[in-house]
Amino acid sequence: MASVKLIKFLDKYVGCLACLFLSILKIFEGKKINGLNNILVIQLWGLGETVLTLPAIEALRQKYKNRSIDVLVTDRNKEAYFKNRGISNVRLLGLNPTSITLFMLGNFKKYDLVIDMEEYLNVSSIVAFFVGKRRIGFSHGIRSRLYTDKVYYNDKQHVVYTFLDLLNPLGIKKIIDRLNKLNFSANDKKNVDSLLKKFNIGKKGSLVGFGVGAAESAKSRMWPKERFAKVADYLIKRYDAKIILIGNNEEKKYINEIQDLVINKNNLFDTSGKINTREMFYLISLCKLFIGNDSGPMHVAAAQGVKTIGLFGCNLPVRFAPFGKNGYYLYKKDNQDACINVHKGEVGECKFGRENACVKKIQVSDVISLIDKVMKKINRTV
Repeated sequence: MASVKLIKFLDKYVGCLACLFLSILKIFEGKKINGLNNILVIQLWGLGETVLTLPAIEALRQKYKNRSIDVLVTDRNKEAYFKNRGISNVRLLGLNPTSITLFMLGNFKKYDLVIDMEEYLNVSSIVAFFVGKRRIGFSHGIRSRLYTDKVYYNDKQHVVYTFLDLLNPLGIKKIIDRLNKLNFSANDKKNVDSLLKKFNIGKKGSLVGFGVGAAESAKSRMWPKERFAKVADYLIKRYDAKIILIGNNEEKKYINEIQDLVINKNNLFDTSGKINTREMFYLISLCKLFIGNDSGPMHVAAAQGVKTIGLFGCNLPVRFAPFGKNGYYLYKKDNQDACINVHKGEVGECKFGRENACVKKIQVSDVISLIDKVMKKINRTV
């Protein structure tokens, strides 16, 4: 958590000054080039948003079929691009000065085109400036001075389409109705199957995934544990569901607290710290239903084609709802006043504090009512 805060602090203040200085040098650049043989897409941060970039990368590949298309990522989000057929190379960047400097120097003006899909980080625009001849990015903030093509960030639409908008300067426009499925290896599948066998549950049972955590930057997006526990008991009693609790090591304590609150513990299974990211992709794909906070696993579930219920408060569903025909959400605020505006760098806690967080407006009865509607649709297709 401390390292994340430091990275964002440096990016905001040091990065801002760097952007200002480099924008002066931009006037000495030559004209735009015509040929686009080497393309780089930059996406450095959250897993959820990375999942939402995949349709844009697919559209880019469809136009530039025989060109080299690389993506620049970090350890936080690299697995979303695993075995993606639209990508030539996945380039890994450490979010530290040494790694960033070495990458920029080692790839100076290597790319004919860089598409910066980060919404507010200054470092991504700086990297784009050094390694790209032509550069496309969003038009807001001082970072936008480093791009050759600027695209308006439309915060009244789903982020899937906001990323697709970055392709407009290339003449690419596309309407989509689904996310791209996430890949995993045979070994990932084997490990999850072994875990399910250990839990003594089959892959074809009524598996329901719970995404109870949230990114460290905004924990107030988390629906109360007591309510998750009540919903778990309802699903177990009404549908004989097997509840799969999904989270990382840092969320294990919170997951244990939920387990303590659930009455029917025999149908409750904790996977926190037991699976890696790609194994999570496979495990979620086995679920009949997924219920989660506005976070990465929720978008993973939507990408895998699972019926997904997202719980929203601080963030707006119009931007980040589970995408596609299997996506559902609950949002109980009376207005569209977002506490979180990623494109503005506003990714902190709820304006009203954790105790009065917006997501708490969603009641257990709201979730149960939507579950019943979704389960009816699921049962009609079985």
